Amino acid sequence: MKTNYRAIGLMSGTSMDGIDLALVTTDGEQVVERGCAGSMAYSDGFRARLKQALKDARSLSNRDERTGILHQLEQDLTLLHAVAVQDFLFAHGLTVQDIDVIGFHGQTVLHRPDEALTVQLGNGALLARETGIAVVYDMRAEDMRNSGQGAPLIPAYHAALARNLPQKPVMPVVFVNIGGISNLTYVDEAGNLAAFDSGPGNMLIDQWVELHGMGSFDAGGTLALQGRVNEPLAVQYLNHSFFTGNLRRSLDRGDFTVPLKGSVSVEDGARTLAYVAAASILQSAAHLPQQPRSYVVSGGGRKNAALMRELVTLAEAQGAVVIDADAAGLDGDSMEAEAWGYLAVRSLKALPLTYPSTTGCKQPVSGGVLVKP
Repeated sequence: MKTNYRAIGLMSGTSMDGIDLALVTTDGEQVVERGCAGSMAYSDGFRARLKQALKDARSLSNRDERTGILHQLEQDLTLLHAVAVQDFLFAHGLTVQDIDVIGFHGQTVLHRPDEALTVQLGNGALLARETGIAVVYDMRAEDMRNSGQGAPLIPAYHAALARNLPQKPVMPVVFVNIGGISNLTYVDEAGNLAAFDSGPGNMLIDQWVELHGMGSFDAGGTLALQGRVNEPLAVQYLNHSFFTGNLRRSLDRGDFTVPLKGSVSVEDGARTLAYVAAASILQSAAHLPQQPRSYVVSGGGRKNAALMRELVTLAEAQGAVVIDADAAGLDGDSMEAEAWGYLAVRSLKALPLTYPSTTGCKQPVSGGVLVKP
């Protein structure tokens, strides 16, 4: 078995805005050499189909069912990923022979951890045939078969990054990924891990902006910066049972809903939801083993100036600093895609992808399905 593998990670997250790609060279353990990265945006029409898929998936009770538009959409989504890989290789002067494996996340359309049910659209065998590269996919299912929540999976990669950060943050450090849903990974000086979803990230903000016909997201937090926090609405969100209960669990897009149109102004709604995204990170961090001293933030949410302003203020009140992943010598846009490449290599080596302290599984669990072209 090889020591180091070159892997491309593919990630399409809960924001449903496109495909992120990243190249890593890794042994799946200590060695992580981050390479080039890129993205392919989804068209408005394709995003609309993904939204319909979320509705069609609600009736699923078997993760292999493909009702409504799900079957055709899965084929089309996989072919889009194949095009993204081919374009990525061409843009960076790479060939199929340069890549050992692709880590393929697919698109989550249903996630019900309490029912051990998770559905990611994506045909790994088709992607392998179309690209000519081995593919590891379906990396959440084995964790759920072992009583895990199926998420988050990125902590194993965060642990490797913590050992190799160009600029060491004050420990314990929490890696925060603000995507559609936010998640936290805690790493202390001894390398101990704890992780869980922390609450809504960009998801509600995006839905609020779309509800008012003002695009698909609040670019830079422009709208939010013009508004004020509506405290009753913020309290309503932060009193949700997800925050008030002691059990940490992974979230589905349907666990939180956007405010009713007209309940507050567009600007106040955007600012309030940005505050909720930030406050939920700190509120959830209270369940970690120790008070974090540093937060390293990645994902699209870090580009929302209002959200980050709220997060910095709340963290400083607790004596912690907030660091943009880019300032820590990382790539805040491609970290999840990098993680999926790293996890694919761990899967090839049958190394754990998840741990009791990250997903609640019974014991460290590997996972993923390998298909060859």
